Amino acid sequence: MASQFDGKVALVTGAGGGIGRATAIAFAREGARVVVSDLPGDAGAETVSMIASAGGEARFIPCNVADEQAVDALIAGTVDAFGRLDVAFNNAGVNLEDDMWDNPVAFERTLAVNLAGVAACIRAEVRQMLAQGSGGAIVNTSSINGITGSPQVGYVASKHAVIGLTRSAALTYARASIRVNAVCPGAVRTPMTAKFDAMPEIRAAIEQMTPMGRIAQPEEIASAVLWLCSDGASFVTGHPLVIDGGATAQ
Repeated sequence: MASQFDGKVALVTGAGGGIGRATAIAFAREGARVVVSDLPGDAGAETVSMIASAGGEARFIPCNVADEQAVDALIAGTVDAFGRLDVAFNNAGVNLEDDMWDNPVAFERTLAVNLAGVAACIRAEVRQMLAQGSGGAIVNTSSINGITGSPQVGYVASKHAVIGLTRSAALTYARASIRVNAVCPGAVRTPMTAKFDAMPEIRAAIEQMTPMGRIAQPEEIASAVLWLCSDGASFVTGHPLVIDGGATAQ
């Protein structure tokens, strides 16, 4: 039986761990050739090694998405490696712990990665997809903090903005058969949340705030990303898909 992404090329940013790694592996498992991107270092190469060990095909191209020239080079490198780009998951992001009301540098850095970085990726990905003339699918990572609030002003502002950016891009490119959606995860077991393993009272509080009573696994978010990029979601665009165990339903 053919896999749903056979013959397609997928790009995943922030793929050195957590949701990005799980999604890159899932794309490869479903037949895609995958470009794994993250900051320079060993994490992205480790994701590629995991894909290769499972029989998939992947390349690591380091990129800081806050650098638009680096993003352009990432897309060019993707085409050099695999000839095209069909689906993209713009997942790279930061969640700084600084009090950004009093730290404008941290605020600007958060927006540079979480918002401007996503915008740069969309621009470069769309240019390539338009040149190919065969459409495509893009998914951006927002958060439940993109539809609710918290004291983390930079993170919340950036994730709200990602949803607006997603909707605007979806409307702009709908007639070109380029679909643009977002995922809005709740609490997920990733390197960002691993610190709570040493703080059982905080972890218990997070689990208690989630109606399903647990933290999500990265693979559960990856499944949603793959669906949004698949033919099964062919009439879905401009949508922020909430994956939070019921947290925002309360």
